[in-house]
Amino acid sequence: MSPKRVAVIDYGMGNLRSVCAALSRLGAEPAVTADPAELARADALVLPGVGAFGDAAGALSSRGLTGAVRCAAAAAADGAGRPFLGICLGLQLLFRASEEAPGVEGLGVLPGAVRRFPERSPDGAGLKVPHMGWNEVTVASAGALTAGLSGGERFYFVHSFYAAPERPGDIALACEYGGVRFAAMAARGRLFATQFHPEKSQARGLAMLGEFLKLV
Repeated sequence: MSPKRVAVIDYGMGNLRSVCAALSRLGAEPAVTADPAELARADALVLPGVGAFGDAAGALSSRGLTGAVRCAAAAAADGAGRPFLGICLGLQLLFRASEEAPGVEGLGVLPGAVRRFPERSPDGAGLKVPHMGWNEVTVASAGALTAGLSGGERFYFVHSFYAAPERPGDIALACEYGGVRFAAMAARGRLFATQFHPEKSQARGLAMLGEFLKLV
């Protein structure tokens, strides 16, 4: 069996090297690309990201990737397309808007918005932002990538904004930071997106990426 071809979408703002290393370790054949034609030939797609929402949306547009990425993510969400995984900023871009960049349109594949962590938690204590480090998740809905989780597993996060899906069913994993409960993973159909970095989450993260590759 030939290796599974995974297109790692390059818009100039991703942690591409660590994502590719994790996929290669699992036996996949990752290809970093900004070519829509190459995206169309891949068996699965990964949208990574580190940085600002507005800059990322602009970079996707300037490289002519917005339409291709939106179509691939939407087809995956419908359950008929190829598996699609967003990571960190790649999760946030799937929503229509972010408080980080008012007026900038995201991909709008999932209904909802991206919100800023408050400066203080509900009890009035100061909240350190970004949310950085290892944190526990809880299972909100069972699915292909969450089936092996029982809750309490820890993943690695680095973010100052969080996704707030409109549809509770789109939340696969939840996490809490400073009294704020947010989507640690969104999922619909064959579309998955994590706020945490599975490629930096050691054995548990690699296992999740392995489950993603099984969907190909």
